[in-house]
Amino acid sequence: MNDIKLKITGMTCNHCVRAATQALESVPGVTKAEVTLEPGEALVHGEAPLDALIATVAEEGYTAEKL
Repeated sequence: MNDIKLKITGMTCNHCVRAATQALESVPGVTKAEVTLEPGEALVHGEAPLDALIATVAEEGYTAEKL
């Protein structure tokens, strides 16, 4: 299992954190996602392609990049 750390920008509240967490956990291969508002990061556990994670976050209205 791999861990991928992402920087997520555009989140402003706990609702944003829940939305990003649920979106990341819906990606096939993700076993768990831990998203924090400050400093705006996500730790994604599992085997999912980076581009799928970034695209899923973008669909929620945020931007993501690998740390």
